[in-house]
Amino acid sequence: MAAPKRLLALAVAAPLLLASCTTGGGGGGDDEPAGGGAAAGGDLTFSVITHGAAGDAFWDVVQNGAEAAGEDLGIEVDYQSDGDPQRQAQLIDAAVNQDVDGIVVSMANPDALQDSIEGAVEAGIPVVTINSGGERATEFGAIGHVGQDERIAGQGAGTRLAEEGAGSVLCVIHEAGNVGLDQRCAGAAEGFGGTFETLQVDINDLPGAQSAITSALQSDPAIDGVLTLNSAVAAVAAEAAQDAGSDARIATFDLNEDVIAGIQDGSIAFAVDQQQYEQGYLPIVMLQLYAENLNTVGGGQPVLTGPGIVDAGNVDEIADLASAGTR
Repeated sequence: MAAPKRLLALAVAAPLLLASCTTGGGGGGDDEPAGGGAAAGGDLTFSVITHGAAGDAFWDVVQNGAEAAGEDLGIEVDYQSDGDPQRQAQLIDAAVNQDVDGIVVSMANPDALQDSIEGAVEAGIPVVTINSGGERATEFGAIGHVGQDERIAGQGAGTRLAEEGAGSVLCVIHEAGNVGLDQRCAGAAEGFGGTFETLQVDINDLPGAQSAITSALQSDPAIDGVLTLNSAVAAVAAEAAQDAGSDARIATFDLNEDVIAGIQDGSIAFAVDQQQYEQGYLPIVMLQLYAENLNTVGGGQPVLTGPGIVDAGNVDEIADLASAGTR
């Protein structure tokens, strides 16, 4: 299955390069677009609506990718985010009322967004989903999904922890109700195959998360692996292990400067990288191709941006890119 998934990514990369070479983002010459009836490049406006909190290192990179694509292709990109699924749905409704040319939306809580996304589709606005909820994208009428398969990514993380000798793993979930996080832990349990438990914390209370992880490690000294699902939580997990006097290996999903530094100094073993810059950039390309030429990408399957592993062997190469806001 790996080879077809790589081909899906390549299928996006080729039109990306072609589109980037087009003056003003247009695909059909100076007078009119190549197809689809929409105006070219600079006359397109896309809304990107995510569930990420402002200032979150992960979602800042998604925003960077979306806005860079808009600049490269001559498209107006309006990025908004709200972690409350009801308010996220309201942002989608507002974008529909503004009659934008396309919507990109992350679906941490698909059920809460279903009516709004289907309303956008019924209004004739193409939708690309990203990051979470990809298994519902086609059902809701989206023309594509960009992200990683969370269960497969979790399996990879669990397998890697087993290979590194962990015997008992704690998986830390930082957002209640986020289906993607549940899938990551479920996949990690499958890939790991040993003793596995989960711990619920609150991403908005990192000191509390650190205290909860410390308590879990102190209560069960057999835990020798901690898998976090967010880069900010990874940093406090590393501190929690020190507080508990634990030698547990810390692994995480996603990157930030603290995670990179932790991998470099050995306090974090590895990170699963889903290349979130692509989750911002590629949907803008996909929506432009659809608007101007009725192209779709993926054939009903997600366009995968991960998983990849960042560890001591490649972290120095990734560090400069992360500092630039693209990894």
